[in-house]
Amino acid sequence: MSSDLRELYQSVILDHNKRPRNFCEPAEANRSAAGVNPLCGDRLVIYLSVEDDVVVDVGFKGTGCAISTASASLMTQSIKGKGIDEVERLFDGFHGMVTSEPDADVRDEGLGKLSVFSGVREFPVRVKCATLAWHAMREALHSTGETATTE
Repeated sequence: MSSDLRELYQSVILDHNKRPRNFCEPAEANRSAAGVNPLCGDRLVIYLSVEDDVVVDVGFKGTGCAISTASASLMTQSIKGKGIDEVERLFDGFHGMVTSEPDADVRDEGLGKLSVFSGVREFPVRVKCATLAWHAMREALHSTGETATTE
């Protein structure tokens, strides 16, 4: 990772950790799912308001490391207002990016600010922190009633 990308990564992570966006339970939430990362101790709940297959509002609550909190914050910004199919594509793109080999070409088309997390793939233990909110969001989206884990 270039030093410019590393600095941007650190800046974005710190900002979203200190001031997480959508850190709330939306009043109209009609779906939710918990997520837990036993390795790191991250615990969160994702709340979705889905109408006509569109995520009209989203929020999260919980505690976690800086990467987990920042990822949840950026994820909520990225999926709000998107259709379920588009949210699924974002999940696939984000997950593919952070779980790829460290020396692989980064495939971050359509990920916008989420591409700052490409550096996480260099630290495999942190991938679970970055993906926790995403897995919980998918559980909420599909209303499985399961707790999302990173194991």
